[in-house]
Amino acid sequence: MLFHGCDSTPKPTGSSEWNELSVYHLPDDWMTQNSDSLAFEDLQGQVLVVVMIYTSCQAACPRLVADMRRIEQGVQRSSKDQVTYVLVSIDPKTDTPGRLKAFAMDNGMDDGRWVFLRGSEESVRTFANVVAVKYKQISPIDFSHSNIITVFDKDGVMQYQQEGLGTDVSPLLDKIHTLSTPKRGFLGWF
Repeated sequence: MLFHGCDSTPKPTGSSEWNELSVYHLPDDWMTQNSDSLAFEDLQGQVLVVVMIYTSCQAACPRLVADMRRIEQGVQRSSKDQVTYVLVSIDPKTDTPGRLKAFAMDNGMDDGRWVFLRGSEESVRTFANVVAVKYKQISPIDFSHSNIITVFDKDGVMQYQQEGLGTDVSPLLDKIHTLSTPKRGFLGWF
């Protein structure tokens, strides 16, 4: 029987060594709330907790944001530095980096663990398809959309999804803990 250790060596940018299902293969560049350019591959090595929202939402999005804050508060101290919370805007016309920054600050989500992303309409649609989020603009300022929180492992592969608002986040927290904890093998940590 052969035992393999985990290769913690970061993959080179644009690496084809990533799992074919990795979100790191997405070619799009995004703009953060700090007006920095970012590709999903820049987040490699982190467990990602991702939700799609828009800042002018008055219905579901405030609840999704509250759920994300509950998740962040529930992550074990030993895992906190290994988890990044990503909020992707479905309204890139309105959600400028400045607006995303103000939203992050207003919601106490303005430290380095929180990343708000604005992309092109095409990149937003592509990412929504990856995470099975359906959305449709129903008025100039309102969208109908799925309420799904997605967890990606450190290799960018989707590992868990939870749908709904105000649901029990303990299964999601268990998955985050499992993904952020080094595995213990027969011969010790590897």
